[in-house]
Amino acid sequence: MNIRLVIAALLVVGTMLGSYAQAERLKDISSIAGIRSNAIVGYGLVVGLDGTGDSAPFTNQTFRNMMNRFGVTIPPNVNPNTKNIAAVTLHADLPAFAKPGQRIDITVSSIGNAKSLRGGSLLLSNMRGADGQVYATAQGNLIVGGFGIEGADGSSVTVNQPSVGRIPNGANVERSVPTAFSEGDTITLQLNSPDFTTAKRVQEAINTMLGEGVASAVDANSIRVQAPRDAAQRVSYLSILENLQVEPGTETARIVINSRTGTIVVGQNVRVLPAAVTHGSLSVTISESFGISQPNALSGGETAVVPQTDIDVNQEPARMFQFGPATTLAEIVRAVNQVGAAPGDVMAVLEALKQAGALRAELIVI
Repeated sequence: MNIRLVIAALLVVGTMLGSYAQAERLKDISSIAGIRSNAIVGYGLVVGLDGTGDSAPFTNQTFRNMMNRFGVTIPPNVNPNTKNIAAVTLHADLPAFAKPGQRIDITVSSIGNAKSLRGGSLLLSNMRGADGQVYATAQGNLIVGGFGIEGADGSSVTVNQPSVGRIPNGANVERSVPTAFSEGDTITLQLNSPDFTTAKRVQEAINTMLGEGVASAVDANSIRVQAPRDAAQRVSYLSILENLQVEPGTETARIVINSRTGTIVVGQNVRVLPAAVTHGSLSVTISESFGISQPNALSGGETAVVPQTDIDVNQEPARMFQFGPATTLAEIVRAVNQVGAAPGDVMAVLEALKQAGALRAELIVI
């Protein structure tokens, strides 16, 4: 296959491709296997704090080691007790293809008992990868979004998280991470949401453009595609390929319930078989009060405090609504809105429908 002719054909076909209904670019639904960011971490000192640093033993040890490197020796029996220093960890994502000299953002987090990192500056620190090698060096002034105020009586107010900050462009890349981008005769596309239908459609779209056999679906997640070996040609090849329009397969019918926040998300393919639902609420209120028992004047009794218990039972009228066959998402939302059910009631109704076998969807509670 003549790669130059293929790329030229891609350019022509790419300009002729129309927008399909609900079609998405290949770059938005997939990624290239092996091309990813890498996590890097580090440890360092933040200085210049306004008395909000920490007093952890490892902070003093790190401070002593740093001063020794500068030729300043602190006697062993002297505790620096510097409240304007804090020990911190650093973390960042090293982007794919990052080259030495590029700068990346980093996040700085206190690991001691520092109250705030506001106004601090990070001293030069190494950031290492999973292999222990230094991939970046970090230094700079922190931007902290939170703050804390503490009164003399012990009262305090804290907004957001003052013990975590960021340094935009705070790390300088020192080493590149090798990739297999230019190796072999093929590349592998990995779908963001594995789906057999989508994998088949991606294979068909690529083969329609480039010829039969160029792409082959390996499984529901991976599509293997032939590609040129030359790096420059491969970049041009992928720049056209990633803009190919593909219509993804429809998602699995799914309902996600967040029991902590009351959030309910219903997917578009959810269906409900014929079912009648009634849901009401029963509230029982128990109140305790105390009364005075006063005996008659000639009875010889004593005045006493007598507890009184009042029980009030209130049951709201149950409301019933009916789902017809193959009820759609819009009909479910309309029925729930007409009933005026609270999120907790909706959760109970959906769980009951699932148990009754009337809900054609996967119910996920997080």
